[in-house]
Amino acid sequence: MAWFILLLAGICEIGFTTCLKLSKNFSDWRWSLGFFVCISLSFFLLNKSIQSIPMGTAYAVWTGIGAVGTVIVGIILYDEPTDILRMLFLCLLVGSIIGLKLVS
Repeated sequence: MAWFILLLAGICEIGFTTCLKLSKNFSDWRWSLGFFVCISLSFFLLNKSIQSIPMGTAYAVWTGIGAVGTVIVGIILYDEPTDILRMLFLCLLVGSIIGLKLVS
């Protein structure tokens, strides 16, 4: 269950980074509210997950989920580059997240 909670925390991290961009420097109150809701949920869920998962592992996985998800959002919504090296390192990051799960 702790891993599922950590996954939700990572998804909320993707939400708060996306809302941060869409808030236009916090000038759009709806996206700003979304940012604060997502970041609060993300940290709350991260805190819950570290009750069972080692803190360093949970933090690395949480950050990795957020990073990978945010890159994917950037590629889909903002036409960010998908060159071979960027995709290679993204795959390495996903592999690292899976590896941390397997050894924990």
